[in-house]
Amino acid sequence: MLNFCTRMVKDRDAAADVVQESYARLLAIQQSSASIAEPRALLYQTARRIMVDLYRSDRVREHADIDALTEAEQPELPAHQQPDAMVASMRAIEAYAAAIETLPPRCREAFILHTFDGLPYAQIAEHMGTSVSMVEKHIARGRLACRDCERQLLGHPGPQDGRTG
Repeated sequence: MLNFCTRMVKDRDAAADVVQESYARLLAIQQSSASIAEPRALLYQTARRIMVDLYRSDRVREHADIDALTEAEQPELPAHQQPDAMVASMRAIEAYAAAIETLPPRCREAFILHTFDGLPYAQIAEHMGTSVSMVEKHIARGRLACRDCERQLLGHPGPQDGRTG
């Protein structure tokens, strides 16, 4: 019986506990004056059920151990998923969107077509009915607006402050 349980649980001490508990349960049934037709079969079946219960309780204990980790032990979120970083990112996006929104309409259109849609200057010029040179100027103006926005986000003085940086 001990060898059978040891093969199943792969731990001799745990197997000895299973065997002892199995015999205790079998004796309790016999003492209740119930007749047992196949005591050996009942003993092995009882041992199997105890081993299943042990396995289940070990699995529950593993989950409880994971849940019991303190915040300090739990893995930290990546930097870009930290609440402060997410708020800062949203503010930066809003600031860039506002800076782009302040551009004159044709300048904004050329900048968006190039930066977000990835169109080349010649295609933008054809689409807008203007020269490639004018498209280059519009895009340069949009980049300057974004660069000024970035300086402000980083707390550096920019051309809009009247100071040099």
